[in-house]
Amino acid sequence: MQKGTSHAVGLLVGFALDRVFGDPRRRHPVAGFGVAAAALESVTYADRRVAGLVHEVLAVGAIVGLGVAARRGGLPTTVLATWTVLGGRSLARAGHAMADRLESGDLDGARALLPSLCGRDPDVLDADGLARAALESIAENTADAAVAPLAWGAVAGVPGLLGYRAVNTLDAMIGYRNERYLRFGWAAARTDDVANLIPARLTGLLTAALAPLVDGRPAAALRAWRRDAAGHPSPNAGVVEASMAGALGIRLGGRTHYPHGVEQRPLLGVGPAPTVHDLRRAVRLSEAVQCAAALLAAAIAAIKR
Repeated sequence: MQKGTSHAVGLLVGFALDRVFGDPRRRHPVAGFGVAAAALESVTYADRRVAGLVHEVLAVGAIVGLGVAARRGGLPTTVLATWTVLGGRSLARAGHAMADRLESGDLDGARALLPSLCGRDPDVLDADGLARAALESIAENTADAAVAPLAWGAVAGVPGLLGYRAVNTLDAMIGYRNERYLRFGWAAARTDDVANLIPARLTGLLTAALAPLVDGRPAAALRAWRRDAAGHPSPNAGVVEASMAGALGIRLGGRTHYPHGVEQRPLLGVGPAPTVHDLRRAVRLSEAVQCAAALLAAAIAAIKR
């Protein structure tokens, strides 16, 4: 089997494993990286941007180096690396579970589930607020948990798969604008922005193209992207959330509660606030986008290599 074909097959098989099994239940390598990164932070932390940059280079560089060494393993290594870094199936499961709890009126259960999707304050949210928070998380994490790692795997192989997941994990750990991480986490946040710049826009395009699968219109998704995405504080989340809002014909954004306080997010899309039915539509669209991204990544890998 030629190298390019082998890499393409590895991406598809790894994606299939994620679709069937979801994240590994025990001893997840990403969790192990998080533990190691936290230990490294105890040594590298200082309230300065340069300290955060050193932390980023050491943590991500080590994982990329591991990926360079591991790629000699060929097809099995690509399969395992792809399965390890993807989180699309677990994302869809959480979305459906949230919809189930909201439909049954189990607000306490829905609030308990929300932290697995996003970092909002669930205690102050009613059913509509929980549906909106979950839907916005589904939109953003379609890019972060599936499209972006597949894209990086297509163009940079196993080092790209592992390196992207390290970048994204560090951003989730320290890329905050609070007192501790405003300066130390700056490099992690900016690196994640750059790493997701193209994948987020690819996600937006796929969301628009596949909108008819959930009775949406591609033109509406693209219109919401052009009109509303730039107002979002994230250069990438705005693209995927606005595209999803337009594809579903709903409105996202507005007053947003976090543990550290309340933010007024720009409105994305035109239409009513999302319902539980819209959350299920978003999950279906997310899964379709993930499948399309996997096929596209395999095609790029086969041609490139």
